[in-house]
Parts: sequence; C-alpha cells; structure tokens
Amino acid sequence: MPFPEGCRSCPAECWAPYIYCGLRKSNLSRRIYMDKKAFNRPIDICRAKIADPFWGAAQETVRREVIPYLWEALNDRIPNAPPSFCVHNFRAAAKMLERSKTQEFVWPSYSFKGFQTLPNDPSFPDPDKHYGFAFQDSDFFKWVEATSYALANHPDQELESKLEEAVDIICAAQHESGYLNTYYIVNGIDGAFTYLKDNHELYCLGHLIESAIASFQATGRDKLLKAACRYVDYVLQRFGPDDGKCKGYPGHEEIELALAKLYEATGKREYLELGRFFIDQRGASPNFFLLEDRQRAEKNGEPYPSDDVSRYAYYQAHKPVREQTEAVGHAVRAAYLYAGMADISRLTLDENLFAACGQLWDDIVQKKLYITGGIGSTAVGETFSFPYDLPNDTAYSETCAAIALAFFARRMLQISPKSEYADVMELALYNTVLAGMALDGKSFFYVNPLEVDPQACRADARLEHVKPVRQKWFGCACCPPNIARTVSSIAAYAFTENENTLFVHLYIGSQITKRVGNKELQLNLESEFPWRGSATVRIKAASPVRCTLAFRVPGWCKNYTVTLPDGIERFEQNGYVYVVGTWKDGDQIKLDFPMEIHMRTANPHVREDYGLAAITRGPLCYCMEQADNSKNLHCYRLDAERVGDAIEKSVEIGGRHMVLLELPGYKQEITPGGSLYINYTKPQEKPVGLKLIPYFAWANRGEGEMRVWLRV
Repeated sequence: MPFPEGCRSCPAECWAPYIYCGLRKSNLSRRIYMDKKAFNRPIDICRAKIADPFWGAAQETVRREVIPYLWEALNDRIPNAPPSFCVHNFRAAAKMLERSKTQEFVWPSYSFKGFQTLPNDPSFPDPDKHYGFAFQDSDFFKWVEATSYALANHPDQELESKLEEAVDIICAAQHESGYLNTYYIVNGIDGAFTYLKDNHELYCLGHLIESAIASFQATGRDKLLKAACRYVDYVLQRFGPDDGKCKGYPGHEEIELALAKLYEATGKREYLELGRFFIDQRGASPNFFLLEDRQRAEKNGEPYPSDDVSRYAYYQAHKPVREQTEAVGHAVRAAYLYAGMADISRLTLDENLFAACGQLWDDIVQKKLYITGGIGSTAVGETFSFPYDLPNDTAYSETCAAIALAFFARRMLQISPKSEYADVMELALYNTVLAGMALDGKSFFYVNPLEVDPQACRADARLEHVKPVRQKWFGCACCPPNIARTVSSIAAYAFTENENTLFVHLYIGSQITKRVGNKELQLNLESEFPWRGSATVRIKAASPVRCTLAFRVPGWCKNYTVTLPDGIERFEQNGYVYVVGTWKDGDQIKLDFPMEIHMRTANPHVREDYGLAAITRGPLCYCMEQADNSKNLHCYRLDAERVGDAIEKSVEIGGRHMVLLELPGYKQEITPGGSLYINYTKPQEKPVGLKLIPYFAWANRGEGEMRVWLRV
C-alpha cells in the first residue's frame, strides 16, 4: 500500500497502526486509509420500510402528532407557545416579489434589524415584515424534509396535500435570480451575502437542498428540487476560486454536506466542487471572517478587530480544516462541518481530509462525549468545552448536536464500516435524540442534562437553560423539526449498501429490498431491540441471489451468536460479521446479542463523575427519576457489589413498553433542620431498591428530579 500524500517521512511501515503525519508535523495520528471497495451509501428511503415496535412507534408519533403539531407551530397557531413566524415570512417575501413586478416598486435598502426581530404586538404582526431569527426559514425546510420521509414510510393523502402547499409557499418566495432567503428578500436583497459569519443564508440553503432531495425521493415531484438547484446555480455565480468571486464560507455549516447530497442526487460535479470550495476556504489565510468583520467595523465607524483569528474557533474557522485536531466551538456547527468533510473526502478521495475527520472523531469520543451520546457541554455559546469537562447539572447537550453527531458517525461508516462509528451513532440516537421529544410527541427538550433538580432550575441563574419538563415550542426552534426528520429517516442510519453488500448498523425491524444486478433480495428483519438482543432475518427471493450481508456486533455485547443456513460463509472485520453466499427464498439468519447490565465509570479526568457510576443495558443509558423513587436522589447509593442481582421489570410509561431496572442500593435518611456542619459520623442508611428507567423516557410523568450518574 503506498504512503498517503505528505507522509513520505513515516518512521514506520505504511501498514503500521500509526503513521507520522506531515500535515501535523510532530503528531502521531491514527492510520486511516480509504478503501473505495468499502464505500457505501444510505439505502433508498423507499426501499426500507420500518416495521418495528420501538422505532415504528416513534415514527408513527412523528407522523400523527409531531408533524401536524409542527405545521400548526410554523403557522403560529399553538396557544401559549412562542410564535415561529416561519410561514408568515415566506408569505411576506412572496408578496414583496409580486409587488416588485410593478413599475413604481422600489426595493428596500438593507439595514441590520437584529438577529431576532419580534413585533410590538405578537397578536398583530405586520404582514409585510420579517420576524423571528435570521435563520427562521430553516425550520420550514426541516418540516418539509421530515414530512417527505414520513410519506415514504406511510402514504397519507392529507399530509401529502400539506407538503404540496408548503412547497408552493416556498417556491412563491424565490427571487427571479434564484435567490431564496426571506430575511433578505423582505429586509433588503442588496444585503445578501454581506454577513456570512452570522446571518445563516448558506445554512438555510443547505436545509433547502436536503428538503428538496427528500421531497423528490418520496413523491417523485421535482418542483422544490428545481428551486434548490436554481438557488445553488446563483450561488455558483457569486462564490468560488475565480477572480471577482466571493471567497467566503458559512458561519453556520450545513451546506457542505447538503451539496454532497445534491451532487449524488443530480450528478452535477459543480455542486461537489462548491462544497469542496467551502471546506478548503474555511480558516484559510487571509481569514475571511476577519476581513468581513473589519469591513463591517469600517462601515459602522467602529474600531477594527485585532489580527487574532483564534476567536473564530467558535465557527471552526480559526485554522484550515485539515489542520484541526480538536473539536471546538459551537457543537452543532462543528459536527455538521465534520459530516460535510467526511462526505467531501469520500467523494473526492481526499485522504488528508479524511485523516482530519479521524482526528476530530477521536477527540470527541475520547474526551468530549456524554455517556448519553450528547455533545457540547456548556451553555456559553452552545459549545464544546475543554477536554473531559462534562458537567451533569449544567450540561447543554443540545438535541441538534446529538443529531449532528449521528450525521458525522453515519458518514464515517460510509467510508469505513467500523463498529466504533455505529456504536456512537446508536448511543446518540437511542438516548439524547429520543430524549428530545416527549413520548406523546407534544413537547420537546432543547437541552439534555444528566442531572436535574427542578427547584435549582428555577432558583439558580446558572441553570436557566435547563428545563425540568419539555417545552411546547422555542423561539429558536431548530430541535423539534430536526428530531422529526431524523426519526422519520431512521432507515438511512440503520442500513447502508454498496453494489454487493448490505450493511446492518442498527437492528430495527424493517422490510428491505436489496438490488444485486438485475435481481432483488427482500429481507424481513424482525428485532426485539432495544429491550432484547434477538433479531431474525428472513429471506425472500424469486431466484437465488449471491451477495454479502454485514451485521454489526455492538460494542456493549461480549458474547453473541449468529446462526446461518448451510453453505453460507462468514468472517469478521472491524466489528462486523460478514456473511457471504447465494441466498434462497426461505433462508433465515438468527442473531442474538445478549443485553447484560453494565455499571460504567468515567475516565478519572472527568471530575464531575469521579466516584460515580452509570448504568447501561444494550444501547440504552438508564437514569433514576423521582417518579419511581422519591426526592433527594443524591442520597441514594448503588451497591456496586450486587449489580448482578438487578431485577428487570416490564412497565409502561406514556403508553410505551419499557424495561425498568431495580438494583440493590441504600438511601441515607435526611432529618429536617439540624446544623449546617457537624463532625463526621458514618451515614445512617437503609437498604432500598434503586429503580431506573431509560434516559430517553425521563420527564414524561410530570416534574421531578433525575440523575444518570449515581453514588456507589
């Protein structure tokens, strides 16, 4: 195998576990090579129908409750919830475009009106003004994407009519040039692309692209896809390496991964090159954001910012992306960027870019990842903190950040099918992502803490961002539609494929059609996840089909069994069991991954968790909740020696089947009053059973305390 570019001075053989990386000088970096034969892609959303008691219920909740609820919210029809102004803004932009066709019309000249603008009286907004955040359009695009995926899973005429209405509303707001952003169309289109760092135009375009592709895949109608391509074609006229074009890039990443999707959907190479341009320009010298800030300062008569570009780490623009080795800044932006980097590296065979993805992945999962699959530990800027800083009660762990991490993980799997990526993807999806939505689909978490005391949330300003119960809506409502589109497209995370191989990353009951040449193989996957580790695959085929099936071995499983039909070969590689052979109608594969209860401890560098333990079972992280125990959860102690005596109980929470765990432990009694400090005496404890439920299900039975990490 040849040396990667830039590694000619490697002191070890090129197949050694580590290589010397010329791009990072003295750093030893984990060897990651790209093998095109292993590349894979998400299965077509129309060829994998979810038929799963767990995820199927979540998808039905999204289809029947969340998507209609979001539609009402986007139209500002939810009582006592902050208005969205999303649809309002599109209608205002469409009216302005209609008026612009008259001779007397004069476009307004752009002036900054604030990152968020609200009407004086929310009950009577001016129909001709833009309200909400500058990026409000993106929520509507995510609704379109979620609805498209839902329709691919389950035909619904009423929902399809709403989707058509939404597409018409969006397309009516598109400028004749192709530009489509309501904030600037309403406030002054002459200001377009003048504040890339903070005004989110390219971010919104990324979500428009994703929604357009999903709509086309689900319905076959290309109206929105054509609109998205027109907008991208306009951007191509404005941005690029050619003289006279803008050398900027988005402050909030998203368009990079979207352009990779658009290239794969249309085959137009210029879309991929635009995505690569944004990746290559980011953090390069001269720093575009520094130039933009200086231009704005000069215009406003303000002092010039200094030459220090480290402040742009918030935007992952403090240095070129191939030189970045630590995940920093806004967690959602970062993970979207890393997902886009992975896509661009795969599509352009850029091994150095993929190596950077590997470095950033390692930094996240080894130093900055919550046991619940959340990332972004501090509310200050919704950012990554320093290594091992993972507080529980002040945790930010935004729902969108966990979704973005799943995006990154899936894209790493598309390049290199290794169970370590799927393990993290599973962790994020089953825990933090699902925790972001109530079981009835009618309220949401933006922030996902690992410890909650409702009294402290109300009294302590440092916990202002932490909510003890889910909220109906948010002024910045990125999370609810993001959850909806992710849950509705879960098949694209569970299954990927290449020409001859189907990869099963997540064990979700489904009916999957795998095409091999001019033949088809249908796989009916039945799964008991996440409550039991059993799964069965039943094969249907009109004639024998030779192909490979690859099944992930979860990292939480020590001993597993795979039972195959006669004549099928198997081998293991990178945490997957590959089974190869000619499959016939009626063949069966049985898989069993026993779900043992694990008591987990954190690296000692994580100060907040020192001396504490968390309980996991299968893909789920568990927590104690006041509803099953009592107040003062900090007074409970887990008996570490008797975790093996845990009792599993089948219960219902919010109408959903769960496995509750009861573990032996103790509780220290608290007497009312007493001195603030006393001489130490051994605590008086009584034996109790500690009842734990899956983390995703907490806060579905009213307000109360919650803890993931327990005293031992």
